Amino acid sequence: MNHRKKNNHLSRKYGHRKSILSNMSSSLIKNKKIFTTLAKAKALKKYVEPIITKSKINTTHSKRNIFSLLRDKIAVSELFNESFKKVRERPGGYTRIIKIGFRSGDMAKVSLIELVDFNNIYNSKKNLKLVRRSGKKKRVNLIE
Repeated sequence: MNHRKKNNHLSRKYGHRKSILSNMSSSLIKNKKIFTTLAKAKALKKYVEPIITKSKINTTHSKRNIFSLLRDKIAVSELFNESFKKVRERPGGYTRIIKIGFRSGDMAKVSLIELVDFNNIYNSKKNLKLVRRSGKKKRVNLIE
């Protein structure tokens, strides 16, 4: 049975797990995407999405609460910056996990976790590709 086992402990004690998630979330906020194992990406998603939700309220109290979780001044200032305006308007689902493959050393599942609004490939309207059908060349928009 899997009752009351909501958190993945990542085979680490509480302090180590807390610092890993804090460092990974500040790296995600600064770099907009990071590569990590699938288990860590899923744990990070649960950790960072409430932080981004708290950043919608631009008060000193929320900044201090977020700083206590992230422990990085640059990441906190980046989170309240104007570049995150589009993220704050989103009702939820700020991150995306993409499975990449397996790590060569230990065959761990590697994934990419990224902030949804900063990916230009998925969000661009100019992503056009030539498609050949019945001998005629047409331009088809892949993302509509």
